Amino acid sequence: MSRIGNNPVAIPEGVTVDIIDNVVTVKGKLGELVQSYDTVEIKTEDGNIMVTRSSDSKEQKAKHGLYRSLMRNMIEGVSKGWTKELELVGVGYRASNQGQKLDLALGFSHNIVLNLAQEVKVETISEKGKNPIIKLTSHDKQLVGQVAAKIRGFRKPEPYKGKGIRFVGEQIRRKAGKSA
Repeated sequence: MSRIGNNPVAIPEGVTVDIIDNVVTVKGKLGELVQSYDTVEIKTEDGNIMVTRSSDSKEQKAKHGLYRSLMRNMIEGVSKGWTKELELVGVGYRASNQGQKLDLALGFSHNIVLNLAQEVKVETISEKGKNPIIKLTSHDKQLVGQVAAKIRGFRKPEPYKGKGIRFVGEQIRRKAGKSA
C-alpha cells in the first residue's frame, strides 16, 4: 500500500503557500497556482506542507495521496517549471511557431494551426538532418500534459514505420510488416 500522502512536501525559498477556506494558493517566481480540496486537512508547519486524513475510508485514503502529489507538483511548477518535448518523425513533417501560434505540417492537405494558452511557452527546434522538436514549458503540469497530448493526438505514432508525433524518449512498439 502506498504511503505517499504521509510524506511532507518541502517549501523552497521564494515560494509562498496560502491556505484559506479549503483552497490552496501557491505563488512563486514562475507564476501562481490555485487548488481546492476536500475530505483531507492541509496545513503548513516549519517550511513543510502536511496532508492528513481523519479516517481510513477508501475515499480519504485515495485523496490523501492525490492532494499530496498535487501540492508537490504545484510547488515544483512555480519554482522550476515543467517541460514536455515532442518529436515529429516523418518525411516532410515540420513545426514552426509565431508567438503562441503553433503551425504543424503533418502530411495532411492543410497545415494545423493551434493557438496555445498564455501560460504555455512554445519553442520549435529544427536542425538539418534531425527530426523537428516542439518544446512546451509552463508552471502548470496538468496544462503542459494536456497541450502535449492534444498535439500528439493529431498524428499518433504508427506501429509499422514509427511515423507520427511522439514524446522525446518514448519507445514505440513496432510490428513486423507483411511476410510474403
